[in-house]
Amino acid sequence: MSSQSDPSALSSLEFFPYIDDRGQLPDQLQGTVGVYAIFDQDKALQYIGYSRDVYLSLKQHLVRQPEKCYWLKVQTIDRPSRSVLEDIRAAWITENGSVPPGNSTEEKQWSQAIDVKTQMTTDEHDSYASSIDEMAQVKILKQAARRIEADILNILKARGVQVEIRFNPKLKEIGSLDLK
Repeated sequence: MSSQSDPSALSSLEFFPYIDDRGQLPDQLQGTVGVYAIFDQDKALQYIGYSRDVYLSLKQHLVRQPEKCYWLKVQTIDRPSRSVLEDIRAAWITENGSVPPGNSTEEKQWSQAIDVKTQMTTDEHDSYASSIDEMAQVKILKQAARRIEADILNILKARGVQVEIRFNPKLKEIGSLDLK
């Protein structure tokens, strides 16, 4: 991890685990401003983002893409500056030689709330489509959201994650899953 406004080369930064041996995200990133690169289990670059609170962003990505968040590289900066953050991200993408999937074809899965409707089972889709009123549809969306939430939490538990994960209950009614 590096802290400065001049971009460090992505290759010069050290990898560190997304989840430590206590099942926690890197506590030292709470409230920090910076640019981060997320890598999968094989250390293949998946996503480059920036945030005013790197810790909270990493928590969101872990829930949205739990199978692709294994390693990190981070550069923090002292003063928030969107242009500095964007410049660092652009430099890292250029250095990589190609745009990571999370910044191109998979961007929605990395940067937006989980769309429950895209992950509904055939039975859930059929029940939703044949519902006679909006309340019945809301109930089906909430049930599907709870099922998907349970699946995510099971994946995280299997990885040893001990971080408290709380989903926003109001979003379930509209078919979205995101952290509170």
